[in-house]
Amino acid sequence: MSARKDQDGPGDIAALAKGGRTNFLGFLLRLAARLPFLFIAGRWYGAAVLGRFAYATIIVEFAAQLATLGLKRGLAQQLSTTERPHVHVVWDGILVGFIVSVVASGVLMMWPILLFPNSEVNGFDWLLPLTVFAWTGSDIALAGLAYRGNIGATVTARSLIEPWAISIAAFGFAFYSLRDGLILSYAISAIAALAASIWPLLREYGPPRGWSPEPSQILKMMKKNLPLAGADAIEWGSRRLDIALLGLFFSPAIVGIYYVAQQVASLPQKLKTSFDPILGPVITQNLAEDNKAAVAKQVRQVGFWIIAAQVGIALALGIPGEAVMGLVGPKFVGGTGALAVLLAAEAIAATAVVSEAALIYIAAKRNLAISVAMIVGQTILSVILVHLFRHALPPLVDWGWIDPRPDPRDDAIAAAGPAIALMIMLGAASIAKSNLLAKLLGHPVSGWRWALLPAVAAGTVVGVAFTWTPEWVELAIGVAAILAAYGAVIWYRGFGAEDRMLFSLKPGEDAPQAA
Repeated sequence: MSARKDQDGPGDIAALAKGGRTNFLGFLLRLAARLPFLFIAGRWYGAAVLGRFAYATIIVEFAAQLATLGLKRGLAQQLSTTERPHVHVVWDGILVGFIVSVVASGVLMMWPILLFPNSEVNGFDWLLPLTVFAWTGSDIALAGLAYRGNIGATVTARSLIEPWAISIAAFGFAFYSLRDGLILSYAISAIAALAASIWPLLREYGPPRGWSPEPSQILKMMKKNLPLAGADAIEWGSRRLDIALLGLFFSPAIVGIYYVAQQVASLPQKLKTSFDPILGPVITQNLAEDNKAAVAKQVRQVGFWIIAAQVGIALALGIPGEAVMGLVGPKFVGGTGALAVLLAAEAIAATAVVSEAALIYIAAKRNLAISVAMIVGQTILSVILVHLFRHALPPLVDWGWIDPRPDPRDDAIAAAGPAIALMIMLGAASIAKSNLLAKLLGHPVSGWRWALLPAVAAGTVVGVAFTWTPEWVELAIGVAAILAAYGAVIWYRGFGAEDRMLFSLKPGEDAPQAA
């Protein structure tokens, strides 16, 4: 038995903290790059064009998610258990992704109605299915880099190059075509992300000398990753199902407004998904040593970091929500309610996602069953809430409680139904997955700490005070003030020595041993 087994993995916590620092920088970079794109798309292209673009790209990215076959997280396990050269295993994974991408992109090209159910296919729309190859190759390459601890490549490719490429391209193509500009920008950003992923992969692993595709290994990899692929697709799809349903029940303009709210709310989601590449290898190594206590500790630690960060970001973006949405355009202010619900949903989901990082290795089928139940429940509840709102709003108008409503397909209040359904089902999934993992490991895994409550109270008081100021003050000063008030309380009341490693820049600093 290794000496490592007798400890709670302080070196692992240090590795997670290092990855967390890098990923937080990536979040800030992505935030800085994503907001210009939303501003350009909302102000110049308009809600209807943005809504059409949003629905189509959701379907493309879902196809790309399927094409990775769960290798974004599963590649770490493949690499930790193989005796083959790692560079060969990584390129096997990329080849697997490209094989499935041929099928996925082919289906979308044959039936473009899947991408554009409410409009004609025109111009450069045919480019969209081809981006499946770029996203798939990029995801698998970055997973291979993360296994070697190179999280910086993910930050560069996905938080710097990809979002800035689409923002700059959207600006330039607006002078060429308001119809095709967003599609062309999206294609360019996909190519840029792929190039920014493959280049560091070649530098890290070297060229795949002596590698040749082995059909038996390829089939084995595909079969082994199917449960994980299903869990990944369902978890990803649960965040996009609301857009897909809106595309069926509401006009493109409403989809565009909701898409902006979702994009703002999904920015903190990158904090937890970006932990997957660094958390996966640490968990698999401890599971290989049967060190369940260390796994539980890592899940608790990362869970708290993510919850603390997401709650703070939710307060900073949610309280001045009208001002945030108004940046994109006056028409988008109607999505403020959806933004608040989606931000709450992301904070609630943190426990489920971190628990799943371990469940995919020790209870993949049960984890998949919970995910399937969640997305089925989300679908049913979304449809119920949309129809419930549509039937409940007219009487409220008659009683004078709310303003007269527009056409049902243009009603922003009813469009919040899928967001509420998402929040409810993510909460249920968080409880189910954390309880299952705690039972399997024999140790608690929840990252919740009561110190979050006074921190939320402090941030809320400051945020509400700033809602009485002009919007520019609310955004320029209020957001920072909310984060400062929240952060001060959580730092002194909630953070221990190991938590503060996330902000330590001293190389090689070890966390204290657990008592």
